[in-house]
Amino acid sequence: MKICISADHGGFELKKILIKHIQSLGFEIKDLNDTEYDPNDDYPDTSKLVANAISNKSYDKGIILCGSGVGASVVANKYKDVRAAICHDTYSASQGVEHDDMNVVCLGGRIIGDALAKEIVAEFINAKFVDEERFIRRKEKLDQIEEENLS
Repeated sequence: MKICISADHGGFELKKILIKHIQSLGFEIKDLNDTEYDPNDDYPDTSKLVANAISNKSYDKGIILCGSGVGASVVANKYKDVRAAICHDTYSASQGVEHDDMNVVCLGGRIIGDALAKEIVAEFINAKFVDEERFIRRKEKLDQIEEENLS
């Protein structure tokens, strides 16, 4: 599985922690933006790096961090084939993948602590879309809505 990550200044420190955690779980992860703290960066610029990579199918799952996770989620959902959500609990992180085929998780670096963020990311990475008729039907409806509105 190919995983990518980006963060603005609000999620920069948590990004570094999560990269090490994901590597400790045995996954490779690519940091798509700055490796040095930039207090003047903007979440649209950092978030679009992951969103574009997921939309282009260069990566399977993406993680975007900003101060609250809200801006990251807004940006990511502007891209075709990106299903992003803010998750500040483990249930949403796994259920979002299992039921909704979420492929980007957005986290607020100023909202949650390191330990919970690690748990959320582990749930997100390890979750798989459940291939049941009701979830497939709903995903097809999401795809149709996207096609009608993002084209």
